[in-house]
Amino acid sequence: MNNIKVNFSIKDLENLTGIKAHTIRIWEKRYNLLSPKRSDTNIRNYSLTSFQKLLNISYLNNNGLKISKIAKLKPEQIPIKVREIASRVQVEDYSINALKMAMINFDQVLFYNTYNNLLETKTFSEIFYSVFLPLLDDIGMLWQTNTITPAHEHFLSVLIKQKILINTERLQLLEPKPNTSTFVLFLPENEIHDIGLLFVNYQLRSKGYHTIFLGESVPMENLNNLLEFFNEVTFVSYFTVYPESKDVQEYIIKFHNLILKNENTRLMLLGKKFSDLQIENIPEKVTIFNSIENLVKPL
Repeated sequence: MNNIKVNFSIKDLENLTGIKAHTIRIWEKRYNLLSPKRSDTNIRNYSLTSFQKLLNISYLNNNGLKISKIAKLKPEQIPIKVREIASRVQVEDYSINALKMAMINFDQVLFYNTYNNLLETKTFSEIFYSVFLPLLDDIGMLWQTNTITPAHEHFLSVLIKQKILINTERLQLLEPKPNTSTFVLFLPENEIHDIGLLFVNYQLRSKGYHTIFLGESVPMENLNNLLEFFNEVTFVSYFTVYPESKDVQEYIIKFHNLILKNENTRLMLLGKKFSDLQIENIPEKVTIFNSIENLVKPL
């Protein structure tokens, strides 16, 4: 059990479970659902067991069980009830909770078991859209609020990347569609968050397109080399942290002038940078998408 986070503040629990701290306090006082330890200054401190119990309570409550009814269950009955409901309803929320537990505990076996259970009823793409993407959104928020450490984020990210790469490898031997545009996938300089781009690559490959994945932190000038090898090139990039918001517009204009001067070229962009950023005067050959699904679906 080394390196496992075993103590949580009430704010940690709020961030991890989505249950407001005020509600947690009410559940404690009215229903005695949790029994935190308290510091000398009366600050609540929750155990790993409390965190797991709260995840299960949240799941049951979200699936229609009143908190008063949950409170009457014996502690050992709660996970049994969770499994019972998960077996007959959509498993996304249950799986996301299980993967959070896997992350907090650095538990690879729990990750693999949860993933394999999902594969019994879902395709890999469905798992990514309905489980991995919401989970990654949660992880980003948890990291920003110091609820988890970068080690937790990296642990989970690596496991998800492995699944994308394994599924992509199965497509490598398939011949791409004849006479199709080549998709060149890259991240701008200093950008290292490549999970979204890896999945775009998988989606394009699964549709039969020819792709070249260049990965993280690619200098813009280097992309000109690709134009010497292919007649029609669609560049795809994913902005998560870089470029800085103030530099995004300049980056797009520079890319257009430097790379898109050839006739059969275009640029597709997506990522969190565009969720709260207004880009004006977008060049005709540049398209910004608000989701992976919206980028891939029309192709």
